Amino acid sequence: MRKKITVAHSPDADDIFMYMAVKFGWLGQDFDFENVALDIQSLNDKALENFYDVSAISFALYPLIADEYALLRTAVSFGEGYGPKLVKKKDKILKKNFKVALSGAHTTNALIFKMKYKEAKIIYKNFLDIEKAVLEDEVDAGVLIHESILDFDKSLCVEAELWDIWLDFAKENLPLPLGGMALRRSLPLSDAIKIEKILTKAVSLADSNKAILSKMLMQRKLIRVDEEKLNTYLNLYANKNSISMNELQLKAVNKLFELGFNYGFYEKNIDVKDYLIPLEYEEIRNS
Repeated sequence: MRKKITVAHSPDADDIFMYMAVKFGWLGQDFDFENVALDIQSLNDKALENFYDVSAISFALYPLIADEYALLRTAVSFGEGYGPKLVKKKDKILKKNFKVALSGAHTTNALIFKMKYKEAKIIYKNFLDIEKAVLEDEVDAGVLIHESILDFDKSLCVEAELWDIWLDFAKENLPLPLGGMALRRSLPLSDAIKIEKILTKAVSLADSNKAILSKMLMQRKLIRVDEEKLNTYLNLYANKNSISMNELQLKAVNKLFELGFNYGFYEKNIDVKDYLIPLEYEEIRNS
C-alpha cells in the first residue's frame, strides 16, 4: 500500500499548473498524492501548525517554520521586474497612516510593505477580496497579488510596485522571492528526497507541456482567468526558473531572510542552504 502524501497549494494559476502533472498521472510515483487548495494566508497558518506534509508557503514565512519544515528547491515563484502591486483609487492621496488591505500577515508582500510603510494601518483579507475593498473605500489602498496584478478596475492606479521597493532594500538586482514549497521534517529523509524529485519532475513536465496542460486546466474550469491571461501569468510565475532554485534565487531568498531579521521580524538570520533537503544523502547511501 502506497503512503499518502498531502500537498497543499494555493488556487492561483501557477500553483495549480505546477502540481497538475502529478494530479493527471503523468509520471510514475511511489506515493498517493492528495491535493488541497487554500489561499496563501491559510496555507501559511496551516504551516505554522505543522499541518500538511508538503505545502506552498510564502518565502517570508519560512524562518518561522524552519524547525518543522525543510525548504524544497522546486515549485517556486519569483518576481523578476514585476510582482505584487500597491493600488489605490486614482483621486486618492495616501497619508502616512493610510489603511491598507494585505493578503496575509506572513506573506512576502506584507514583509516588504511593513518595512516601507511603517505607519500604515493594515487589515488582512483574502487576496480575491482586496480589489473590492479598495473600490468600496473599505481601505485606502491594497496590495494585489497573483492574477489580480494583470487586470484590475480602470478607476484604480498603481501607487507602488513592490518590485521597486524590494530593489531599494536589497541594494542589488535580485529576483523577488514570493512563493516556495516546504516539506515536513517528520517524513523519513528517503521519502523527502523522492517527493522532491517527483515534484521537480512534475514542474519540469508542466513547463515542457505548457500548451497541453493549459488547455486541460481551461477545459476543467480550474483557472479563474482566460487563456490569454493564463499564458501571460504562467510566463511570469511558472516557468523554467520554477523547476529548481538556482544560485541567484538562493541568494535572493537569503537577502529576504536577512532583511526580515534586520527589521525585527525573525529571531535569527538563517542561511537557506542549511535548510534544503540534502539530496546527496541518497548518493552516499547507495554508494
